[in-house]
Amino acid sequence: MTTPLDRNNPSPGYWPSRWPVECGGNRRQKARSGRLDAATGTAEVVTRRNDRWNVMVVERDQGEWFLGGTMPAFAGPPPYGWVERIHPETLEPISWSGELPCGDHVWCGAILAHANGSIHSVNGSYLHRLDPDCQVLAERELPVDRSHNGLLALSDGTLITKDLRLEGQGGTTITRLDPDTLDLIGEPMVLPEGSMGRIAGDHGSDGDAVIVPGTEHLWRIRVDADSMHLDEIWSPRYRTTGDDHGLAWDSCLSDGAAWLMDCGDVAPIRLIHTTEPNGRWADHPGRALSWRNPVSWTGAQRLLRVDLGRSGEVDVVEPFGTPGGGIIAPPVHVPEHQMALAWDSLNGGLAGVDTSDGLAVRWHLDVRPTMQPVVFPESAEMVINDFTRDGTDDLIVVDIRTGDLLDRVHTGSRIANGMFLTPGGNRDVFYCTTLTVARVVWR
Repeated sequence: MTTPLDRNNPSPGYWPSRWPVECGGNRRQKARSGRLDAATGTAEVVTRRNDRWNVMVVERDQGEWFLGGTMPAFAGPPPYGWVERIHPETLEPISWSGELPCGDHVWCGAILAHANGSIHSVNGSYLHRLDPDCQVLAERELPVDRSHNGLLALSDGTLITKDLRLEGQGGTTITRLDPDTLDLIGEPMVLPEGSMGRIAGDHGSDGDAVIVPGTEHLWRIRVDADSMHLDEIWSPRYRTTGDDHGLAWDSCLSDGAAWLMDCGDVAPIRLIHTTEPNGRWADHPGRALSWRNPVSWTGAQRLLRVDLGRSGEVDVVEPFGTPGGGIIAPPVHVPEHQMALAWDSLNGGLAGVDTSDGLAVRWHLDVRPTMQPVVFPESAEMVINDFTRDGTDDLIVVDIRTGDLLDRVHTGSRIANGMFLTPGGNRDVFYCTTLTVARVVWR
């Protein structure tokens, strides 16, 4: 079973852009055509500190870049979502949305560039439609008053999003909406269990399918013209309630499989999503919100390959074997090189896993990644962060095949989180984290 490549087969629901949505497409492959050739270039960095929670950058027209995020307002004045159109070189705002309501939830959300020309933003319990000047065209309070995570456009242009629920918090709600009016399409679907990770999607001869990582299973939702239903023959189990591993983050759909890592509901995630509104306190919880705090399980970090065919077979490898592993971002699989890249954010370590015949760890690198990477298969380069022992969050470029460190770039940030990297298309990458956004270009 093969899986189309996002960069070659973009969903018709998006503006015809090279990167209209997080991870470059619904299959979340995080890959871009072209090369960085970082080892033979000199990196130049532009950093802008805006004291916001910067989440992701997407492209509409060529050279037309939008930055979306929320506010790290865990206490004090109310939080809000926001979208900016930014200058691609200076990163300064050209236009912005103003303060967008989020239901007082503090969570990262998402933006995308839709086929109808709009920028859509989900933040907390609200969805917004914006014009290219970031002015609000439509607003929708979502059916569930919780933080939402992930926003995709399906092949017919309809939007799909979900709320976040940890183990024991009931079923996650999947909501489908009209991209113009933001009206609901059909009844929202409540899954049999909660879900923390973002959704992935695929489109084939049998229509659209949405993959949702639950608290124990992966779920596949089939989407019809006016309804959604669970795939009754595919719900593979990747863990059991009470076992020695945490919940899964997002999946990457590649080479006939869903690739994901577990152990993602680390201490601050549990703290944020057990408050109401999510992520709000009378007094700031301080160090309790650090993703480096110990976890409640002793299991090692795992990389999982889940067959997308009828068998739903689950293959597992522990690339590091270190107890108490944990992550705050999902892995990536690169079919051109038959390699999967996985890491352990809590204990440290990045690994290349050969997927050509089973799952075999081929190399390790002593770094501490936390965020969504970008890969350039043509040059076998991956860009990801390394939160160093000195407390700086650097970008590193790694050879996918060998694990060789090709370059290291200081971003100017001292905060690491699990946000998104975006390739700019000119040997450059946009970097998003709390308080800081940056662009790195290799000359």
